[in-house]
Amino acid sequence: MSMSSLPAAILSHMIAVSNVPPPSLRSIPNLQKSRIIDYGQLNALCHLRRIQPSRTNILSAHNVFMKQYPKIFVQKKVKLPKLFKEEEKRIPAEDTEESKPPQPDDSHNIAIHVKKARGGRTLYGPKKYEEKVVQFMAILKKLPIHRTPSEHNIVWKMLKTIPDLTSQLLDEHLKILSKNVISETWIKGSTVIGNDGFYIILKGLARPQTQIYKNMIEEHESTTSFIPQSFHSFVFSEDFRNPLLTGVGPTLGQWSTFGTLEVAAHVESETREYSVVTEEDCEILKIPANNYANLKTEKTRLENQHKVKLIHKCPYYVEWPTLSIYELVTFTKWKKFPPGHVIVESGNIISFVAYINSGYCKIYRNIIGLSKPQSRKVKKIQKLVYMGRLNEKESFGEISVLLQVPFTCTVVTGKDVEMAIIEDKDLHALDPVTKQLMLQTAKPTFGHLSDEDVKKEYLQKELKREWKNFKDTTVKNSLYHNGIIPGFGKWDHSYTSIRRHLKDTLVSY
Repeated sequence: MSMSSLPAAILSHMIAVSNVPPPSLRSIPNLQKSRIIDYGQLNALCHLRRIQPSRTNILSAHNVFMKQYPKIFVQKKVKLPKLFKEEEKRIPAEDTEESKPPQPDDSHNIAIHVKKARGGRTLYGPKKYEEKVVQFMAILKKLPIHRTPSEHNIVWKMLKTIPDLTSQLLDEHLKILSKNVISETWIKGSTVIGNDGFYIILKGLARPQTQIYKNMIEEHESTTSFIPQSFHSFVFSEDFRNPLLTGVGPTLGQWSTFGTLEVAAHVESETREYSVVTEEDCEILKIPANNYANLKTEKTRLENQHKVKLIHKCPYYVEWPTLSIYELVTFTKWKKFPPGHVIVESGNIISFVAYINSGYCKIYRNIIGLSKPQSRKVKKIQKLVYMGRLNEKESFGEISVLLQVPFTCTVVTGKDVEMAIIEDKDLHALDPVTKQLMLQTAKPTFGHLSDEDVKKEYLQKELKREWKNFKDTTVKNSLYHNGIIPGFGKWDHSYTSIRRHLKDTLVSY
């Protein structure tokens, strides 16, 4: 076919395509060298392959190649940790043995050996304790109103280390008294009369005028004042001799105590009994007896308020006048009973009236029931039927004590019970108006229950018990006859496995 025979459109298209310039050449991207390849070793390996013209020793060529091949990979350099040179620590001159002050020779001091034998500290103990004593004495120089709460706490903690205080005072009472203690300075030869407070010698020596000293609280038995062994500052005096030979008591040193917290009358014999004579300038801590008396008064006032609220909330005393309740409060005492304690049995007269502050008491009534033992002979026995319980803020025993009527039920504590009680002798000592008011408002404990109610309750409990026994026996026999023994073999199911099975079942759904 000639060019002249082609259509004009095709010819024009071919001419247009022939006039289009060819595409420009694209540059090939540069290859980045790998960091893990040693190209020098790679070239050496390739050159090693090219210089092997013979094929007779293929095995040796292969071995040479395999030894050279791992060298083409760059081996990471292992960095070892730096080793730091230990600098020699300089020992300060204060800590060297040469710079320490020489300790006094205590080989001939019997006080040191006695302290060591009894497990106490030596006279030359750590200075930390001495600093505490200095801080304690500095705080006592301040007036109580000028002390900070932290300083009050320091005084309280120091007083807790004195056995004469902790053995006779509660911790909470000691904390209150510590907020008002003061320190007094007495010069040599002064007579300190201790019948207006309890005294603790902080510094110096004193000698009592009598041999025996009473406790700071006179309800306790009288004991001699002693120096606690837990204090290393005990001073042994050369004048420590047998009191029976000298006619006076031993020398009192640091942390010794004398005096009383009971407010005593200013009688000459009692004044001499509580007095000491200072043998050198002394610093003496004083706990005023009036502060302890105020503490006891405040404690009694708070207890009476609590007793008034307790009695006033009891159902029989809601409408009582406050004056009559205060008359009862003067005779009430706190008493605690353990769980399961029988307070009163049916048929006996109770010896006190009780107001339950905490806990509860179970109430039982006696009934004659029938028992059928293995001998198949029916016997009559006395049984206790649970009828209810007495809860907090309830009372019992008024009618039984005042009218001397036997109790119709048995009262047993359900758990630890605290009661405010009034003994029968104190209750009979009340004025006739108060006793008559109590008889009008109080009622016998569970007195609304008749014998028919008790029998009905007993029959219901017996029927429930028999039905439960019959049901358990029937189910057990049915399982046994079907080869099911709960707790054995494949029927041994624990609660955890059942719970896990139920959880898996729920998840599957």
